[in-house]
Amino acid sequence: METFIKIAQLLLSLSILVLLHEFGHYIAARIFKTRVEKFYLFFNPWFSIFKFKKGDTEYGLGWLPLGGYVKIAGMIDESMDKEAMKQPPKPDEFRSKKTWQRLIIMIGGVTVNAILAIIIYIIMLWHWGEQYLPNENVTNGIAVDSLAMECGLQNGDQILMVDDVVIEDFFDIVPTILLEKAETILVKRDGQNKTLAVPDDFIKKIIDSERSNLIVPRLPMIVDSIPPSSINLNAGIQKGDVLIALDSNHIEFRDEFQSLSENYLNREVDATFLRGTDTIFTKILINDEGMMEVFLMTDLNVLFGTSTREYTFLQAIPAGTKKAFTTIGDYFKQMKLIFSKNVRGYENVGGFISIGKIFPGKWDWYAFWKLTAFLSIMLAILNILPIPALDGGHVMFLIIEMIIGRKLSDRTMEIAQYIGFFLLMALLILANGNDVIKLFG
Repeated sequence: METFIKIAQLLLSLSILVLLHEFGHYIAARIFKTRVEKFYLFFNPWFSIFKFKKGDTEYGLGWLPLGGYVKIAGMIDESMDKEAMKQPPKPDEFRSKKTWQRLIIMIGGVTVNAILAIIIYIIMLWHWGEQYLPNENVTNGIAVDSLAMECGLQNGDQILMVDDVVIEDFFDIVPTILLEKAETILVKRDGQNKTLAVPDDFIKKIIDSERSNLIVPRLPMIVDSIPPSSINLNAGIQKGDVLIALDSNHIEFRDEFQSLSENYLNREVDATFLRGTDTIFTKILINDEGMMEVFLMTDLNVLFGTSTREYTFLQAIPAGTKKAFTTIGDYFKQMKLIFSKNVRGYENVGGFISIGKIFPGKWDWYAFWKLTAFLSIMLAILNILPIPALDGGHVMFLIIEMIIGRKLSDRTMEIAQYIGFFLLMALLILANGNDVIKLFG
């Protein structure tokens, strides 16, 4: 069911983004009285799921959910309709329009995607506000995995700054390290401030590992529920119990339990729980993975006290706009990591499987719209790249035309489209190939 929900969210998000992106081209073409021959959501090689014609335009739904398209009359695009281009230009064709008009038509899609992201962020901030975990509330410090330890971090450290950036939201720590290519981390350890140097290969290792638990808040062992299938269903454990000792070894945090439980795999062990003001002694079983098969409390608001920045509608307008532009800047920083010779992020570029995984396993409208806004920005940026066959390729050639004062030949445009198409196919194979390797590797 989780996989189905992820796929449903991905398809709905892509449908919204592609439909509005293509509508951006469509409406700009209509404004300049340019004929649009086809408007399709998803691609339709060989056949369409359904289609109908209204006026000069055929509208339809394709079966291949890799994007969508509008076919604008008199334009050399991925359809490579050479016969139509051999005919004399007509007044309602793309090639008959002024350069600046054609430029506006070509940037119509990315413009709508950028505006959509801003609108989504504005509405989200107005409706939900902006929830965050104040770093100062994480008083017990962090729990780290082996990779974070290579950076010198230890369980219990409180991260204060990354380079010269003061950390206000706990979950900004890892993105700041990655996107700002951090060189130092300032932590508070045993009451003393300590500066740690970030190893040169640390960012590459983070990206390669794809770990989500690199740095997390240090959490107590508070029982939330015991599933019916648990090996400790009859151990006398109740919701709200706090594990404080295992075989006389004091425990306060989950990382301490993980270290100790490895000594009791597939064994029964004495355990001490705190239930309100009472101390409960019992025996629990540890499975072969070092777990006691209970759900522990994960509600950060209960454990730490999250905060929410509230916005009126008027306040949300500049805040949402700023958030969109910040996200655009962050995405460009991520792209720099892809092409960095030291990080080699291209080795971990993902395709549709990776995108699908970022959606939650249960339907969450807040997460859905947040991810849709991000994907809208991603779609806008990727489409504006100066690669032939993308919007940015057409924009590049139009700018060249404006500079040299004449159109490039149809043959040049055709060759560019072929080159662009093969580049896109190579990128598609690389991204989805990485997904397959990770899935079965």
